[in-house]
Amino acid sequence: MQHEKVLIVEDDKAIGQLIITQLEPLNLHIDHVESAELALKKITKHSYGLILLDINLPHMDGLSLCRKIKEHYPTIAVILVTSLNSDMDKVIGLEMGADDYICKPFFSRELQARIKTQLRHRAQLLAANLKETETPTTEHAIQLGSLQIEFTSHQVYLANKALNLTATEFDLLAYFARHPNHVFSRQQLLDRVWGYQHSGYEHTVNSHINRLRAKLELDHQAPFIETVWGVGYKLNPSQLNN
Repeated sequence: MQHEKVLIVEDDKAIGQLIITQLEPLNLHIDHVESAELALKKITKHSYGLILLDINLPHMDGLSLCRKIKEHYPTIAVILVTSLNSDMDKVIGLEMGADDYICKPFFSRELQARIKTQLRHRAQLLAANLKETETPTTEHAIQLGSLQIEFTSHQVYLANKALNLTATEFDLLAYFARHPNHVFSRQQLLDRVWGYQHSGYEHTVNSHINRLRAKLELDHQAPFIETVWGVGYKLNPSQLNN
């Protein structure tokens, strides 16, 4: 993870500098721009692993920028920076493909943990793609009925149809598939898939599960990922045989 490139998109110079200081222990290569337009120019010239993106930007807002980034650079991790009361922005941002969000004000350790988690996810995705290129193979796969998860290519197939999942969606589905019929609370999923403990961010889990469900159940009526009311979520493998 050391020396990975990170781009901070924040229109307030003082806040941008504060974030840079908070991230110094991670030994990252950090750039800072103050607008979406400058961010797009930077992204075309440099290979960034992660973008820390403030939603409230002048001219083009952060949500619109997030959509453009994910359309053209899907492997770049995006963490949105939101205000505490902007629940709708969080939902829209996650639906546009953001990998995570963090609310102002935040502690440096929380920000570091979230960035490390997303860079780790990205590294796993890139390593899986490289391994598939070098030694194409279908080993290390999970097969549950019509669902096939291939870890070497980081690809998911449902009824032989490839699904376009983000790195976090892939990790979430893989975790469910490794533990079929096991019910997990939102906090457990945060701990084990996202890799950090922080109560109050369960909405991140909800949004990713909703997006994952939409992709899994696009051509199917069966609820593959079921809600167990008052407890959490589980993958029902019996539905995958329908």
